[in-house]
Amino acid sequence: MTDWLGLPALAAAHGGQIDNLLGWIHVFMLILFVGWGGFFAYTIVRFRRSRHPVANYTSVKARASSYSEIGVAVIEGILLFGFAIPIWAARVDRIPPENEALVVHVTAEQFAWNAHYAGPDGVFGRTAIDLLDLQTNPVGLDRSDLAAKDDVTTLNQLYLPVNTPIIVKLRSKDVIHSFGVPEFRVKQDTIPGLTIPIWFVPTVTTAEMRERTGNPEFQYEIACAQLCGLGHYRMRGFVTVLSDEEFQKWMDEEQAKLKEQGDVDAIWR
Repeated sequence: MTDWLGLPALAAAHGGQIDNLLGWIHVFMLILFVGWGGFFAYTIVRFRRSRHPVANYTSVKARASSYSEIGVAVIEGILLFGFAIPIWAARVDRIPPENEALVVHVTAEQFAWNAHYAGPDGVFGRTAIDLLDLQTNPVGLDRSDLAAKDDVTTLNQLYLPVNTPIIVKLRSKDVIHSFGVPEFRVKQDTIPGLTIPIWFVPTVTTAEMRERTGNPEFQYEIACAQLCGLGHYRMRGFVTVLSDEEFQKWMDEEQAKLKEQGDVDAIWR
Protein backbone atom coordinates (compact mmCIF):
# COMPACT_ATOMS: atom_id res chain seq x y z
CA MET A 1 0.00 0.00 0.00
CA THR A 2 2.87 2.37 0.76
CA ASP A 3 4.04 1.98 -2.86
CA TRP A 4 0.89 3.12 -4.63
CA LEU A 5 0.29 5.85 -2.06
CA GLY A 6 3.84 7.12 -2.49
CA LEU A 7 4.52 6.97 1.25
CA PRO A 8 8.05 6.78 2.66
CA ALA A 9 9.36 3.50 4.05
CA LEU A 10 7.63 2.40 7.26
CA ALA A 11 9.73 2.27 10.43
CA ALA A 12 7.30 2.38 13.37
CA ALA A 13 5.13 -0.25 15.05
CA HIS A 14 1.87 1.67 14.66
CA GLY A 15 2.54 2.76 11.08
CA GLY A 16 0.60 -0.11 9.53
CA GLN A 17 -2.63 1.20 11.08
CA ILE A 18 -1.97 4.68 9.73
CA ASP A 19 -1.17 3.38 6.26
CA ASN A 20 -4.28 1.19 6.32
CA LEU A 21 -6.44 4.18 7.23
CA LEU A 22 -4.88 6.29 4.48
CA GLY A 23 -5.42 3.47 2.00
CA TRP A 24 -9.12 3.10 2.82
CA ILE A 25 -9.61 6.86 2.72
CA HIS A 26 -8.18 6.92 -0.80
CA VAL A 27 -10.34 3.97 -1.85
CA PHE A 28 -13.52 5.61 -0.55
CA MET A 29 -12.55 8.97 -2.02
CA LEU A 30 -11.98 7.28 -5.39
CA ILE A 31 -15.44 5.72 -5.20
CA LEU A 32 -16.95 9.10 -4.34
CA PHE A 33 -14.98 10.81 -7.10
CA VAL A 34 -16.14 8.32 -9.73
CA GLY A 35 -19.72 8.39 -8.43
CA TRP A 36 -20.07 12.16 -8.17
CA GLY A 37 -18.06 12.71 -11.37
CA GLY A 38 -20.34 10.34 -13.24
CA PHE A 39 -23.43 12.01 -11.78
CA PHE A 40 -22.08 15.43 -12.73
CA ALA A 41 -21.39 14.28 -16.30
CA TYR A 42 -24.88 12.77 -16.49
CA THR A 43 -26.56 16.00 -15.38
CA ILE A 44 -24.55 18.03 -17.89
CA VAL A 45 -25.74 15.80 -20.73
CA ARG A 46 -29.23 15.10 -19.41
CA PHE A 47 -30.11 18.72 -18.72
CA ARG A 48 -28.14 20.41 -21.50
CA ARG A 49 -29.48 23.66 -22.91
CA SER A 50 -30.33 22.23 -26.34
CA ARG A 51 -32.67 19.75 -24.72
CA HIS A 52 -34.09 22.10 -22.11
CA PRO A 53 -33.98 25.64 -23.53
CA VAL A 54 -36.34 26.87 -20.82
CA ALA A 55 -35.25 26.58 -17.21
CA ASN A 56 -37.30 24.33 -14.96
CA TYR A 57 -37.45 25.50 -11.35
CA THR A 58 -39.21 22.41 -10.03
CA SER A 59 -37.00 20.53 -7.57
CA VAL A 60 -35.92 16.95 -8.16
CA LYS A 61 -38.54 14.54 -6.87
CA ALA A 62 -36.67 11.28 -7.40
CA ARG A 63 -35.19 9.56 -4.34
CA ALA A 64 -31.89 8.66 -5.99
CA SER A 65 -30.32 11.91 -4.79
CA SER A 66 -31.33 11.20 -1.20
CA TYR A 67 -29.96 7.66 -1.43
CA SER A 68 -26.62 8.93 -2.73
CA GLU A 69 -26.37 11.45 0.10
CA ILE A 70 -27.12 8.70 2.61
CA GLY A 71 -24.41 6.57 1.00
CA VAL A 72 -21.86 9.36 1.39
CA ALA A 73 -22.82 9.79 5.05
CA VAL A 74 -22.45 6.04 5.64
CA ILE A 75 -18.97 6.00 4.09
CA GLU A 76 -17.89 8.99 6.16
CA GLY A 77 -19.31 7.33 9.27
CA ILE A 78 -17.31 4.17 8.55
CA LEU A 79 -14.11 6.20 8.18
CA LEU A 80 -14.79 8.15 11.37
CA PHE A 81 -16.10 5.48 13.74
CA GLY A 82 -14.50 2.41 12.18
CA PHE A 83 -11.00 3.74 11.62
CA ALA A 84 -10.19 7.28 12.77
CA ILE A 85 -11.57 7.23 16.33
CA PRO A 86 -10.16 3.76 17.26
CA ILE A 87 -6.72 4.66 15.88
CA TRP A 88 -6.79 8.03 17.66
CA ALA A 89 -7.71 6.32 20.93
CA ALA A 90 -4.92 3.77 20.54
CA ARG A 91 -2.25 6.19 19.36
CA VAL A 92 -2.97 9.43 21.24
CA ASP A 93 -4.87 8.58 24.41
CA ARG A 94 -3.02 5.42 25.44
CA ILE A 95 0.47 6.68 26.15
CA PRO A 96 2.59 3.93 27.74
CA PRO A 97 3.86 4.35 31.32
CA GLU A 98 7.01 6.45 31.44
CA ASN A 99 8.87 3.76 33.37
CA GLU A 100 8.41 1.45 30.37
CA ALA A 101 9.59 3.97 27.78
CA LEU A 102 12.41 6.34 26.93
CA VAL A 103 11.25 9.91 27.58
CA VAL A 104 12.86 12.76 25.66
CA HIS A 105 12.01 16.44 25.98
CA VAL A 106 12.22 18.20 22.62
CA THR A 107 12.06 21.99 22.58
CA ALA A 108 11.57 23.78 19.28
CA GLU A 109 12.88 27.25 18.56
CA GLN A 110 13.58 29.39 15.54
CA PHE A 111 15.21 27.46 13.90
CA ALA A 112 16.38 24.34 15.72
CA TRP A 113 15.32 21.26 17.70
CA ASN A 114 16.78 20.86 21.21
CA ALA A 115 16.64 17.39 22.79
CA HIS A 116 16.97 16.76 26.53
CA TYR A 117 17.56 13.27 27.99
CA ALA A 118 17.19 12.48 31.70
CA GLY A 119 20.38 10.42 31.84
CA PRO A 120 20.95 7.12 33.71
CA ASP A 121 19.09 8.28 36.85
CA GLY A 122 15.88 8.66 34.84
CA VAL A 123 15.13 12.05 36.44
CA PHE A 124 15.08 15.28 34.47
CA GLY A 125 17.05 18.11 36.01
CA ARG A 126 15.58 21.54 36.69
CA THR A 127 15.36 24.02 33.85
CA ALA A 128 14.87 27.76 34.16
CA ILE A 129 14.20 30.44 31.60
CA ASP A 130 16.83 32.75 33.10
CA LEU A 131 19.49 30.12 32.37
CA LEU A 132 18.73 29.95 28.65
CA ASP A 133 21.68 30.60 26.37
CA LEU A 134 21.27 29.96 22.65
CA GLN A 135 24.88 28.86 22.29
CA THR A 136 25.82 27.05 25.50
CA ASN A 137 22.52 26.14 27.24
CA PRO A 138 19.58 26.14 24.79
CA VAL A 139 17.25 24.26 27.18
CA GLY A 140 18.11 26.34 30.28
CA LEU A 141 19.40 23.32 32.25
CA ASP A 142 20.49 24.03 35.83
CA ARG A 143 23.65 21.95 36.24
CA SER A 144 23.75 22.77 39.96
CA ASP A 145 20.68 20.55 40.39
CA LEU A 146 21.77 17.04 41.37
CA ALA A 147 19.23 15.49 39.00
CA ALA A 148 20.75 17.47 36.11
CA LYS A 149 24.30 16.21 36.60
CA ASP A 150 23.82 13.31 34.18
CA ASP A 151 21.32 14.94 31.82
CA VAL A 152 22.27 14.92 28.13
CA THR A 153 21.31 17.57 25.58
CA THR A 154 21.69 17.48 21.81
CA LEU A 155 21.04 19.95 19.02
CA ASN A 156 19.07 18.89 15.93
CA GLN A 157 19.81 15.25 16.68
CA LEU A 158 17.83 12.51 18.42
CA TYR A 159 19.35 9.17 19.36
CA LEU A 160 16.77 6.44 20.01
CA PRO A 161 16.92 2.71 20.79
CA VAL A 162 15.08 0.39 18.41
CA ASN A 163 11.94 -1.52 19.48
CA THR A 164 11.52 0.67 22.56
CA PRO A 165 8.48 2.89 23.27
CA ILE A 166 9.57 6.50 22.85
CA ILE A 167 7.69 9.38 24.48
CA VAL A 168 8.62 12.76 23.05
CA LYS A 169 7.37 15.73 25.07
CA LEU A 170 7.18 18.68 22.72
CA ARG A 171 7.54 22.34 23.67
CA SER A 172 8.20 25.59 21.84
CA LYS A 173 10.14 28.66 22.90
CA ASP A 174 8.64 31.08 20.42
CA VAL A 175 6.13 30.26 17.67
CA ILE A 176 4.17 27.24 16.45
CA HIS A 177 6.41 24.59 14.93
CA SER A 178 5.54 21.04 13.85
CA PHE A 179 7.54 17.92 14.70
CA GLY A 180 7.25 15.35 11.95
CA VAL A 181 9.16 12.20 11.03
CA PRO A 182 7.44 10.64 7.98
CA GLU A 183 8.92 7.15 8.39
CA PHE A 184 7.54 6.98 11.95
CA ARG A 185 4.12 8.27 10.82
CA VAL A 186 4.13 10.96 13.52
CA LYS A 187 3.49 14.68 13.22
CA GLN A 188 2.48 17.07 15.99
CA ASP A 189 2.44 20.85 16.30
CA THR A 190 4.45 22.41 19.12
CA ILE A 191 2.51 25.19 20.85
CA PRO A 192 4.17 27.88 22.99
CA GLY A 193 3.13 27.42 26.63
CA LEU A 194 2.08 23.78 26.21
CA THR A 195 3.84 20.44 26.68
CA ILE A 196 2.41 17.96 24.18
CA PRO A 197 3.42 14.28 24.34
CA ILE A 198 3.59 11.96 21.36
CA TRP A 199 4.79 8.37 21.31
CA PHE A 200 5.92 5.72 18.88
CA VAL A 201 8.06 2.58 18.69
CA PRO A 202 10.85 2.70 16.06
CA THR A 203 11.30 -0.73 14.50
CA VAL A 204 14.12 -0.21 12.00
CA THR A 205 17.58 1.04 12.89
CA THR A 206 19.25 3.67 10.75
CA ALA A 207 21.80 1.09 9.59
CA GLU A 208 19.04 -1.34 8.54
CA MET A 209 17.16 1.39 6.69
CA ARG A 210 20.32 2.31 4.78
CA GLU A 211 20.55 -1.31 3.63
CA ARG A 212 16.87 -1.45 2.66
CA THR A 213 16.95 1.79 0.69
CA GLY A 214 20.39 1.22 -0.78
CA ASN A 215 21.30 4.72 0.39
CA PRO A 216 24.41 4.72 2.61
CA GLU A 217 23.69 8.32 3.63
CA PHE A 218 20.05 7.81 4.64
CA GLN A 219 18.90 9.58 7.79
CA TYR A 220 15.52 9.88 9.45
CA GLU A 221 14.72 13.56 9.16
CA ILE A 222 12.76 15.74 11.58
CA ALA A 223 10.93 18.19 9.37
CA CYS A 224 9.17 21.29 10.66
CA ALA A 225 5.78 21.21 8.93
CA GLN A 226 4.73 24.74 9.94
CA LEU A 227 5.99 27.91 8.32
CA CYS A 228 7.76 29.32 11.37
CA GLY A 229 9.70 32.29 10.02
CA LEU A 230 12.27 33.35 7.46
CA GLY A 231 14.66 30.58 8.50
CA HIS A 232 12.03 27.82 8.30
CA TYR A 233 14.03 26.07 5.58
CA ARG A 234 16.90 25.60 8.06
CA MET A 235 14.79 23.87 10.70
CA ARG A 236 15.93 20.31 10.05
CA GLY A 237 16.81 17.69 12.61
CA PHE A 238 17.79 14.06 12.36
CA VAL A 239 16.98 10.85 14.22
CA THR A 240 19.50 8.04 14.58
CA VAL A 241 17.88 4.75 15.60
CA LEU A 242 20.38 2.43 17.27
CA SER A 243 20.40 -1.07 18.69
CA ASP A 244 20.12 -1.27 22.49
CA GLU A 245 23.86 -1.88 22.77
CA GLU A 246 24.72 1.03 20.48
CA PHE A 247 22.37 3.36 22.32
CA GLN A 248 23.87 2.42 25.68
CA LYS A 249 27.35 2.97 24.23
CA TRP A 250 26.31 6.44 23.03
CA MET A 251 24.85 7.29 26.45
CA ASP A 252 28.02 6.07 28.19
CA GLU A 253 30.11 8.28 25.91
CA GLU A 254 27.93 11.28 26.73
CA GLN A 255 28.29 10.57 30.45
CA ALA A 256 32.07 10.42 30.03
CA LYS A 257 31.99 13.81 28.31
CA LEU A 258 29.93 15.26 31.16
CA LYS A 259 32.34 13.87 33.75
CA GLU A 260 35.29 15.29 31.85
CA GLN A 261 33.61 18.68 31.59
CA GLY A 262 32.77 18.56 35.30
CA ASP A 263 36.39 17.82 36.15
CA VAL A 264 37.53 20.78 34.03
CA ASP A 265 34.99 23.09 35.70
CA ALA A 266 36.17 21.93 39.14
CA ILE A 267 39.77 22.78 38.26
CA TRP A 268 38.88 26.30 37.14
CA ARG A 269 36.71 27.11 40.15
